[in-house]
Amino acid sequence: MSEIASPGQLRLSFLRWALITVPLILLLGFASGRVVPAGDESGWYRALAKPALNPPGIVFPIAWSILYVLMGVALAIVLNARGARARSVAVALFAAQLVLNLIWTPLFFGAHQVTWALLDLIALIVLAIATTMAFGRVRRVAAWLMVPYLVWISFAACLTFGIRQLNPDAENLAPTSASTQIQL
Repeated sequence: MSEIASPGQLRLSFLRWALITVPLILLLGFASGRVVPAGDESGWYRALAKPALNPPGIVFPIAWSILYVLMGVALAIVLNARGARARSVAVALFAAQLVLNLIWTPLFFGAHQVTWALLDLIALIVLAIATTMAFGRVRRVAAWLMVPYLVWISFAACLTFGIRQLNPDAENLAPTSASTQIQL
């Protein structure tokens, strides 16, 4: 028997997806931020000269938590759109951009590779735009949920570019985690 799902069944299906995607993306984002000392926990980062528009450290975990929730809801909406033609492409693009997102923190804070982190952000922006467009082909609301993320990662690219300009030798500013420093 081939019946169309009721609105209640569709909401329940979306809720099940959201209960998976939102915590998973939050967990992955949190894990990426905890792999290496990040933000104000990083002595290397504290020593960097920062652009004037660099927000206080507390802004970053709040912003990222909100963005990861929005991204998880957007993904749940797309995953719940059974039968949508562009669904698999949209999900693959989302996964690819998420990988670049999660790589940024260890690259910037852990490896102190500001230039590579900036290149990662540029690729991330391109993939996030493609993801947003693909989400829009599946469900327009999912694309709109990605817009704050696009704005934030563009802002992050501006900050990273500013840090790169102000600190041309940033990777040598502080010892890497593999080296030791002894003060006498």
